[in-house]
This record gives sequence, C-alpha cells and structure tokens, in this order.
Amino acid sequence: MQFKALVMALAAALAMNAEALADAPIVIKFSHVVTSDTPKGKAAERFKQLAESATKGRVRVEVYPNSTLYKDKEELEALQLGAAQMLAPSLAKFGPFGVKEFEIFDLPYLFPSKEALYRVTEGPIGRDLFKKLESKGITGLAYWDNGFKVMSANKPLKLPADFKGLNMRIQSSKVLDAQMRALGANPQVLGFSDVYQALQTGVVDGTENPPSNLYTQKMHEVQKHVTVSNHGYLGYAVIVNRKFWDGLPTDIRSALENAMKEATRYANAIAQQENDAALNAVRKSGKSVVYVLNEKEREEWRKALLPVQKEMESRIGKDLISSINKETNGAGFR
Repeated sequence: MQFKALVMALAAALAMNAEALADAPIVIKFSHVVTSDTPKGKAAERFKQLAESATKGRVRVEVYPNSTLYKDKEELEALQLGAAQMLAPSLAKFGPFGVKEFEIFDLPYLFPSKEALYRVTEGPIGRDLFKKLESKGITGLAYWDNGFKVMSANKPLKLPADFKGLNMRIQSSKVLDAQMRALGANPQVLGFSDVYQALQTGVVDGTENPPSNLYTQKMHEVQKHVTVSNHGYLGYAVIVNRKFWDGLPTDIRSALENAMKEATRYANAIAQQENDAALNAVRKSGKSVVYVLNEKEREEWRKALLPVQKEMESRIGKDLISSINKETNGAGFR
C-alpha cells in the first residue's frame, strides 16, 4: 500500500509540474546595445508592454539594454543559438554576417528624406531583404528608424579635407570603410560599447552616429566638435530566431506581430524628436561645438562621397542600388 501511495503521490507531483510548466509564460530575451533612453531602447520597452498586454501574460519580454547581455559581436550568434530570441541590430551588422545587400543602407547620401527611406523599408525592397536572412535561421519583423548621422571629432569637420589622417571609428562595414577612406580618414572598426573609452583615450579621433546615440553614450563629453552632416543613415532591423518564432502558437505569434507593428509606429515617430532633443542637449552642455553644414559645404561632402556608391556596386548589387535610386526618384544620386 505504501508503495502504491508513493507512486500515486509521484504521479500527482509530476502532473502538477507539467501543469505549472504549461502555465509558465513564454520568455523572449530581447538584447540590444544602446541605452534605454534612446529611440531603440524606448521602442523595445514599448514592445515589451504591448506584447505582455496583448498575450495576457502568456509572454514575458525581458529587455537587456546597453550590451548587458550580449555585445555587438556576440548577439547575432546568440540569436542563432537560441540564447536570445530577439535583437534589433543596426543594419550594418548584416554585411559581415554574410548578407551584404543590407550594406545598401550604409551608402552615403542615398536617402534624401525619411519619406524616401520608408518607401524602401516598408515596401517590396525591405521585404525582399528580410527574406535573405531566412537561410541564417532568422526572421525579420520590422525596420526601426534611428535617424541620419552626424560626425564628431576633436577638430572642426567642415570640409572633406578636414578628415585627412584622422582615425575614425566605424561599424564593421565595407561601405563605411570606403566612406571614411573617401574622406581621407583611416577607418577603425570598434564595437559600440568600446567607443566612449576609445574616444576618451585617443585610440580613435572621432566617429559618426545619430545624435541620440552620441548624447546617451556621452560621446560629446570627449569630442569637442560635432558636425550636422546627415551624410548617412542608421537604422535597425528587429529580428527573431526563426525556429523559436515558427514554433509559437498561432494566436501568440499574431498578437506579437500586432504588438510589433504598433511598437514600430512608435519607434519611427519618436526617432526625429529624440535626435533633435539630443542635439539641443549637446549644444546646452557646452562640451561640444555643434556646426551645421551650409549648402556649399554639403555639396563638397556629396562630391567626395557619392563615388562610394559606384565603388560598392559589385559588392551590394548594381540592380539593388538602381532599384532604390528609382524608389527615391534618384534624389540621393544628385
């Protein structure tokens, strides 16, 4: 009798554990490398709120900002291995990852406006680019805006000649490498979390970023000059582990897709205002002099940088560049 009671008790305990496991929420670890008060950081938190609400607690989103879980070079591998379920890496990260077409977004003076950019990311071209990630075990969910970039250094950068000999930090991108070389600078690849110290110690002389990244990482405190050049674009792709995503219950996946759409609208709406606020904060700090290129200077930059687009045709694809040129009415190629 005692043995029978023990078996029954064990069976009941196993049933209770199984029921507890069945009731346990699905956990999504969302890792990113910027602070929580950037456009991406705020959008990630908004997605968390929307996703948990829409699934009535059946999903728990754990957001890990500022490289607290994985750094730049680690996060894509972690996603593929299933150690993280969701990321929002900058679009430049996919070139070294083997999907060179994404480096189209790094081309200087390609997008004349946000409207032109959204016609690409929200249209067939954006969807086709996401399909290229599927063979890597990745599903693309959304493009999040982060804005056009400024340049910073410890000397004024008004004309291409001012870059000569400077060591400029870049993301790992052949396009950005070519961009800095076209300006006469020496490109230096560094992970995002290492940039502040590298600027502070003089390992690199300057870098490029949207203003919100520059300000929230306090780079303006170790850079005397910031030039509003809007020469290039930096955006993000929200991606998930494909096996994890496809394995979700249909109703959960649908709820998460809707949450992501709403979070994306929010992300793209706040990007410009966050960058404007960051630039004003840099000005008010008094630590960096902010300079806006005039039309003549901007034309000199364009003249120096537009050849990069031709140079990268064999890497990115001439047809892809042409299709974006057509989508933006050729405005980026004047």
